[in-house]
Amino acid sequence: MAKTVNQYYGTGRRKKSVARVYLVPGKGEITINKKNIDEYFGLETLKVIVRQPLVATDTLDKYDVKVNVTGGGYTGQAGAIRHGISRALLEVDNEYRATLKKEGYLTRDPRMKERKKYGLKAARRAPQFSKR
Repeated sequence: MAKTVNQYYGTGRRKKSVARVYLVPGKGEITINKKNIDEYFGLETLKVIVRQPLVATDTLDKYDVKVNVTGGGYTGQAGAIRHGISRALLEVDNEYRATLKKEGYLTRDPRMKERKKYGLKAARRAPQFSKR
């Protein structure tokens, strides 16, 4: 018979990215799309963004983080993972809410890409103008 492990789940979103995050008691390994965080993200700032909720709640070495993330670019994905980890930590212990809320990790970032308008080349970019 398979042994059930305490597993906590959180969904995070940012721009077009959606991250499904699972927290499992462990020693602090972060796996994103079956790759180590160092392999997945090249920039150190993105790794810091992903770890922020764990650092704020002092749980960096208590849980292994397993993530499936799709859509968007790497910065959007990092923000989605941070949001998902924060939501999963609330399932672990609701006492973390005050800390995470104060840091702004529970708030879904509403900023999205602006739609293209007719008569323009992009959302705001107008065609090149020439007098003659």
